[in-house]
Amino acid sequence: MYLEGRKLDLLFRITEHLTHAYDAAEVRRRVGEDLLELLDADYFASFVWDPKTGSFVDRIALNMDEANLRTYDEYYQFHDPITHRLQQRRRATHVNEIMPQANLERTEFFNDFLKRDGLHWGMNLYAYDGDRNIGDLRIWRAERRGNFGRADVELLDAIRPAFTNALKTLRRMERLQRRTRSGDRLERAWLVERFALTPREAEITRGVFEGKSDARLASDLDIAYSTVRTHLKRIYAKLSVSSRTELIRRVLADD
Repeated sequence: MYLEGRKLDLLFRITEHLTHAYDAAEVRRRVGEDLLELLDADYFASFVWDPKTGSFVDRIALNMDEANLRTYDEYYQFHDPITHRLQQRRRATHVNEIMPQANLERTEFFNDFLKRDGLHWGMNLYAYDGDRNIGDLRIWRAERRGNFGRADVELLDAIRPAFTNALKTLRRMERLQRRTRSGDRLERAWLVERFALTPREAEITRGVFEGKSDARLASDLDIAYSTVRTHLKRIYAKLSVSSRTELIRRVLADD
C-alpha cells in the first residue's frame, strides 16, 4: 500500500496515540480525529459493547449532533440493520459489504438517523478481546465526497492490530487500577518483591498505572522532577523496557 507523505504522517501519528497511556476513551477520540483526515471522512463515532445490557455504551463522537446521538442511544441502536452484522466481522468492513447502499437508503435507520447528520457512506472496525467487542471505529462520509474504496478499507484495517492491542492493554490496566484502589493487587510490596524495585520505584510504578505525569509524581511524592526521571530510568532498566507503555505491559504480563 503506497501512502503519500501527509497520510503516512497521519498513520504514524495514529500509531503513536496507541502507544501512549491514555484511557480508552481518549485513545478512541484521538484516533478518530486523525482517521477523519487520513480517510477524507466527515463523521466519526465509537462505542464499546456492553453484553450485560445488550447495548453500545461509552460513546465518543465527532461532528455529529448530540440530540441525534441520544436518539441512537435510546432507540436507533435497537433498530439498526447494519451495525450488529458489521460487529460480527473481525476486520474493517465497508457498510455496503453487508447491505447495498440502495437498500440502506430505504431504511428508517438511514432516513431518520444517519441522514439527519449527513452520514451517507460508511465503514466500521471492531476490536475484540477473545469473543468480546471492546471498542469500535465508525467512519462516515457525506454524500458529496463519494464512497469509500477498497484502499480506504485496507488503510483502516491496517491499524486494527495496534488498536486492538492498545484497548486490550488498557482494559487490563483499568482492572489493575480498580484492584489498586480497593487495596488488592499492585501493592507496593508485590512490586518490590516481583521486580526487585525499591519502595520509591514501586510508588512511581503505581503512579504510572494511575496515569500520573512526571510532574504530578514529583508533586505527590515531594521529590524533584529530575529525581522522578532518574527513578523511571532505573525502573525501565530493571524491567527491560523503554517507555511507560512498555512498563505497563510488562507488569500486566505478570498479573
